[in-house]
Amino acid sequence: MRRSIRDAIVGLSILGGIAGFAGSSLWLRGIKLGEKNWYVTANFSDASGLAERSPVTFRGILVGSVGKITFSPQAVNATLEIQKSDLRLPKPVFAKVVTSSLLGGDAQVSLISLGKELPLNSPLPQSKTCPQSKVLCNAETIRGESLMSISTLTEELEKIIQQADKEDIVSSVVESSKQFDQTQKNLDDLIIQFKKEIYRAEPIITNLKKASSHINNILAAIDNPDTLEDLQRTASSTRSITKKIDNFGSDFSQILEDKELMYAIRSLTIGLGELFNELYPEKI
Repeated sequence: MRRSIRDAIVGLSILGGIAGFAGSSLWLRGIKLGEKNWYVTANFSDASGLAERSPVTFRGILVGSVGKITFSPQAVNATLEIQKSDLRLPKPVFAKVVTSSLLGGDAQVSLISLGKELPLNSPLPQSKTCPQSKVLCNAETIRGESLMSISTLTEELEKIIQQADKEDIVSSVVESSKQFDQTQKNLDDLIIQFKKEIYRAEPIITNLKKASSHINNILAAIDNPDTLEDLQRTASSTRSITKKIDNFGSDFSQILEDKELMYAIRSLTIGLGELFNELYPEKI
């Protein structure tokens, strides 16, 4: 009898430990047993790696799991069981298949919301007044994005290559490169020619700078009141001298017309010449 009681206590302890561990795990994951779950259907064109009970996260936090997965010729439909009844996701919302780490791992579904943040008093997703135009509500269907894999990248690359082959993009790129090289060469020649013209124009530019400096000096001197006064005096003196020369010229012409005076000057010149010859006889 005592052994049976002891075995029962041990069994109950084990069950309590298991229940406590399970409850703690759910609590750490943010899952409350008392909350009512709500469901969303995600349509994927390719759900590679996704399986039932795969985690569903929002901003890296576990909010639910993948339920039933159904197939059709057009898409893969996955039912997402959201275990947080107060999770409000403003639209637009879509589901994306991701991996648990950068190096790979198990696939999971990440809910991505691109809408504006909702007020705290907004209706819950399970509410009858849930506004489907603004927030993701219970039993709605959203778009799903597939996991980018090597095979997907290969297919996309093949499509790009086929498209490039079809439109002869490679030839166009080669031709464009040739034209670019020719343009670059012409531009280099133009730059060299421009440098030569600048070198030729350098002496002219230097002379222009010197002439500009001289002109600035002259203008600065002319702008001086003392210089202007000297110029006025010089001009007045020049006019006076010119007038005197004109008067002297008229008098000199009258002297040359007097024959007796000219004869006397001639005789005086001859006499002075003979006098100098006698005083300073020429040595033979």
